[in-house]
Amino acid sequence: MSLRINDTAPDFTAETTKGTIHFHDWIGDGWAILFSHPKNFTPVCTTELGTMAGLQDEFAKRNVKIIGISIDPVESHAQWKEDITTATGYSVDYPLIGDKDLNVAKLYDMLPADSGESSEGRTPADNATVRSVYVIGPDKKVKLILTYPMTTGRNFDEILRALDSIQLTAKHKVATPANWKNGDDVIITAAVSDDEANEKFGSFERVLPYLRKTKQPSA
Repeated sequence: MSLRINDTAPDFTAETTKGTIHFHDWIGDGWAILFSHPKNFTPVCTTELGTMAGLQDEFAKRNVKIIGISIDPVESHAQWKEDITTATGYSVDYPLIGDKDLNVAKLYDMLPADSGESSEGRTPADNATVRSVYVIGPDKKVKLILTYPMTTGRNFDEILRALDSIQLTAKHKVATPANWKNGDDVIITAAVSDDEANEKFGSFERVLPYLRKTKQPSA
């Protein structure tokens, strides 16, 4: 079954570079980002893991834990972490899941159920679909899924931007328009009447009968 937005993120127990975790317990009452990789020692993923490490403080400001996963045993992650530091200058201090039995990749519908039960002998091309990012809320529901091809590095600025939108719209009755950035005007949702909009937001601009814009609410 496909995993969709607003589905409960599958729970699992796995070995990581920080020890054994029970995923939902590890998330706790905050947010989480799970981002996946088809194989250790792949060039694009090496740059991504380092970039994520460099942004760890930005995610922490948003009460977001980050965790990576690769279709390889945990034992091989240590050498890869050294390579990541060499290539990017950043040290990976967040946990990396070893998914040598392909369990997590299958749970998250990144690999089909008949993919076997071992990472041994599998190439990056065999695992090419293990390139997804999942934003998971405190309610353990999937809020965002982004999937990239192996040849296209992820844009983590976009992931931060989307996360800002998701957290803002979870708290206020607003949506964010195309190319929105933190601090830009937002859209008032249809669930809010004009009277309530004036009360909640002070004022708004009616662009179309169904499109009302207002200043971004404060946190």
